[in-house]
Formats: sequence, structure tokens, C-alpha cells
Amino acid sequence: MSAALPRVLSLIPPMTQLNTPYPSTAYLTGFLRTRGVQASQQDLALGLVLRLFSREGLAQIHEVVQAIDPARRGPASTAFVAGYERYRATIAPAITFLQGRDPTLAHRINTRGFLPEGARFASLDSYVAEDGEDPLAWAFGALGLQDRARHLATLYLNDLADVLRESVDPRFEFVRYAEQLATAQPHFDPLHDALQAPPNLVDRLLAELTEQALAAHDPGVVLLSVPFPGAVYGALRIAQTIRRLRPRLPIVLGGGFVNTELRELAEPRLFDYVDYVTLDAGERPLLALLEHLAGSRSRQRLVRCFVRERDEAQGQDQVRYLNFSEPDVAFEDVGAPTWDGLPLRDYLSLLDMLNPMNRLWSDGRWNKLTVAQGCYWKKCSFCDISLDYISRYEAASAKTLVDRIEAIVAETGQTGFHFVDEAAPPKVLKALAQELLARGVAISWWGNVRFEKTFTPELCRLLADSGCIAISGGLEVASDRLLQLMKKGVSVDQVARVTRAFADAGVLVHAYLMYGFPTQTVQDTVDALEYVRQLFENGCIHSGFFHRFACTVHSPVGREPEAYGVRLLPLPPGRFAKNDVGFVDPTGTDHDAMGRALKKAIYNFMHGIALEQDIRRWFDVRVPKPTVARHRIAKALAAAEPR
Repeated sequence: MSAALPRVLSLIPPMTQLNTPYPSTAYLTGFLRTRGVQASQQDLALGLVLRLFSREGLAQIHEVVQAIDPARRGPASTAFVAGYERYRATIAPAITFLQGRDPTLAHRINTRGFLPEGARFASLDSYVAEDGEDPLAWAFGALGLQDRARHLATLYLNDLADVLRESVDPRFEFVRYAEQLATAQPHFDPLHDALQAPPNLVDRLLAELTEQALAAHDPGVVLLSVPFPGAVYGALRIAQTIRRLRPRLPIVLGGGFVNTELRELAEPRLFDYVDYVTLDAGERPLLALLEHLAGSRSRQRLVRCFVRERDEAQGQDQVRYLNFSEPDVAFEDVGAPTWDGLPLRDYLSLLDMLNPMNRLWSDGRWNKLTVAQGCYWKKCSFCDISLDYISRYEAASAKTLVDRIEAIVAETGQTGFHFVDEAAPPKVLKALAQELLARGVAISWWGNVRFEKTFTPELCRLLADSGCIAISGGLEVASDRLLQLMKKGVSVDQVARVTRAFADAGVLVHAYLMYGFPTQTVQDTVDALEYVRQLFENGCIHSGFFHRFACTVHSPVGREPEAYGVRLLPLPPGRFAKNDVGFVDPTGTDHDAMGRALKKAIYNFMHGIALEQDIRRWFDVRVPKPTVARHRIAKALAAAEPR
């Protein structure tokens, strides 16, 4: 039966990331091949960037900029025209260097005379240096040749991205391309209008890449994976091109954005671009859909799938959700992901942030792998714990996981792994570490965990011995009261002990931090920042990021707001995306003002700046003195040390 199933092409739309393939297509391609399906994949996000940032691409950008009245050009575009010949001469070498193909070019880049320098290089002036000294010496020292050059080449690409935003497409981003058209957007109108507008240069190049992909693979079905709102516009532009070229070719939309924001989809116009929209883990829905397209399964037996149907009685189209009851494919049986067909040597290692932990997200080619399906904790009140990607927890055996790791290393030649779990279970990580060591498999790996007490100093050392180089986890609000309200299951002191255990084992630690949680006061925020300062000061964490709390309809806060002391605002009517929901917090805290201070402070903490100073210096408004004892974290760590 599987031999009759149609050929599948999975596409990664712009934009996801540039240093390594987004893993969804690798998972699905690997799984489908275990079921005998002819499956291939292509990364159009990377392809688009490489097409734009080439000699030919810059010539096309230059043509667009030249057509704009000089009086109306932005500063980046004006500088680009003035330095065009230098940009055109250096773009191919710079890209080749960022791909790791020409490391000796670092010497020329570091002279600061090879690459043209625009406004993005002004950030270098913010680094303090003595007269005549190198302003980057604090970060790279005398020998950080490759990293220094990658940072400069990244600034160079950011200058060119500014030109694109000014003169070609104001929505252009390397990661979050046109995300405002899709994020929590109740109406399809903004996306529809953008898709009906005349194509710009970026759109035209993406259409060319899509046409080439169809010609190369001749698929019977195309899968479009949209993990983020910033990939939706690109995915639908791809679908638009497929519709024009091959109107009868089935197109399937799925991924993280669909799973969170389109669960109540009722917009028929989306199906002008795609034929099917699937929810949650893709293995079972895809098998059912492929069997339907091959004629061996009825349409009524599709699994977790939206389709468009004609309501003859009302004379209009409507969206119907089909969900024939079938068990999901067990995590143990999904097989190893494959990167076959993706140009692994073409990805770009970028270095935006000089912090050694923070850089991991954009620097290096990581094999992305999931240790377990779902979250073993699934209690956090801010999280979408009612959805399948969190609520359905399944783990694979350590033997299966290491078998997958060995297969991936054999295929890619790369031994770096990023475990992309919501929260990797400590029990599974321990077994995995023991299996890696027992089998003599040498890899480097990092991933996300909960900072729970199970991570003892002994376990942290075992994980480090197995190849763990970095860990990220949610400290969130750095307030014991709010952590309890969140049902996070940790305390500030416990997080300090766990993160210090990882740091002492030589593992870099990143903390996810949150502000604006229900009932969070100005005093809570000030105290949280003081805790974070002390964690940096005591070497517990090396990196962090503050993000604003967003209430979602799938989280406990969104489902039971009264339990968290807030009142939800009515959702705007609409038939498209539904996720974020506004709320009224009686504390009335100005979280925007707090957020500016928090982000400024943590940026400096990550660079070792002002760790000994009063944290109130970061706030533009008058705030109260922290109520946290200045050496609280140090005392908590000392109390936990063996006597």
C-alpha cells in the first residue's frame, strides 16, 4: 500500500533560522521514509537568503534602490549606493566565510578595511576601550580571530538587511519575517491583502526558488511547515506560486503556529492557498492524508485536519474539522530524523551576541533532536499545557535515543546536538548520558530543562561528562510568591543551587525570565532583578532573556483567570488566528517601563557590567529599594555546601 502513496516534498519557508535547518521537515521526512514513502525536503528560507545576499542579488537590490528618488532613500540605502561596488565585491567572500568554507579570510575581515561598514558597526563604539586599544579586545582577546571576524561579518549582513527593509520590503527579517501579519491575528484580511499585492523583489526570488524546487522533486504532495508567525507569509507566498504552476497539486499546512493559533480555524479564504491544515504531531495526520490521496481512505477518516467544503444550502464555503479517532504514532517508533537533501555546508554561522551562551542559538550547525514528546511537568500556569505538544508526554529508551544520535552523526558528520524539548526530563537525560558514555559516543549537546532539585551536582557532572556544554531553563519571575502562583515547582534558592551545580560542572547556563505576570507589582519586579543580578554575580547563570508575559487561551491563566486575580478582555471576533488574549491586572503596574529597565540591565549583566551596583540605576522611573538581602543567593549557596 505504501508504494502507491504520493511523493512528498516538505518545505521550510522563510524565515526560520540560518545557522541550522529547522527540524520539522527532518523529523517528518525521516518518519515517512520508514513507512516506505518517497519523501524529500528543501530549505527555501536559506535558499532565499543566499539568493538575496549574492552578487546577483545585490545587483537586483541596487536596481530597486536606484529607482527611488535619492531624497526619499533611507540612510542605509544611501550608504549602500555609495559603497555598492565594495559590497558587490565582498558579498560572496563574506558569505563563504560565514559558511565556514574560507576561514583564512578572517585575517582580512579583522583589519576593518575589507568589509564596508554601515550603521550597525556603530554598536562597536559602545564597548569601552582605553585610548588606542581595540574596543573588542575584552570579548575576543588577542587570539579570537574567527569569532571576531564572524561578529564583524554579521554586522555587515545586518547593514544589508537594513537596506532591504528601507527599500524593498519593510517586513523583512532574518527570523521574524512579516510576523505582524499573522501573530494573534483574528482576521485573515492583512495576510490576504499582502498576498494580493504586487510581488516585490523578495517575493519574486522566493517564487523562482519554489518553481525550481517543484521541477527538481516533482512531488505529489507539498508540506509547508510554519513553526512561527514569522514563517506564515512566506509559506503562503510559496503556496501561491504552487497554485499558479500546478493548481491540482495538494498543499498541506502544519507546524507550531497552526497548532497554537489556528485550532478554531473558520476562514475559508486560507484554502485559496492550501488544501489541508493539520494539527499537532504530524505523523498520524499525514499518513491518513496520504492514504486518502492514494484512494485507500475516505475523506471522512482524515485525522486532525481542516478542509474547506461548500455549503450548498447557504451558498457559501465553510471550514470543516475532521478527526477520525486513531492513536498517535508512539515516540519510540517515529524513527530518526534525516537531513538528507538539505545543504548542510551552506548554513551561516552568525555571531550577533558576544555572550558565549547566547550565541548558541545563531552560531554553529546543530543537529536538532527531541529527547521526549511533550512535557513531563505540564503544570506551569503560563504554558499551553492543554495542547498536545505539551500534554502528551512520551519518552524513548536511552538505547533508541543513542541509536538515533549515531545515525544522525553518520549522516551529517556533525557531532553537535541541540535537544529541543520543552523541558528534557532529568531521568531520561541521566539514562542518555550513561548510554553515551557506555557506548563511547562523543558528542556535544545542549538543551532546555526545569531547574528542579533532581539536578544534583553529581548528575550535572555526569551530564557534562557525556557532552553537555550548555543548559537553558525557566527561572521566569525570580519571586517565590509568583513562582508558587505559576505552579513552577521551584524556588529561587533551589534555582540558584541547580544553576550553580551546572556552572561548577563547566556547563553554560541561560535563564528564561518573565515580567508582567498577573499580580506582579513594581516591588516584585525590582526584587526579581536583584535576584538575577546576584545569580550573575555568583556565577550561577551566564546569560538570560526577559520577555513580557502573554496570556494565551490555552494556558491555565487564560482558562481560569479568576484564580490569578485578573479579568480577561473579550477576544475580537474573527475566523483566523486565536491565541493571545488581553487582560486587566488590578495592580496597574506600568510593565512597559519595567521591561525597558530589565532588558537594559540584563544586557549589561551578560557582558559583566555593573554587577556590583544598585539595580535601581537601570530604571527610568523612581522605584523602591529591593527587599532582597544583598547576599541572599550567596548565603543560600553556602548553606547547601557539604560540611
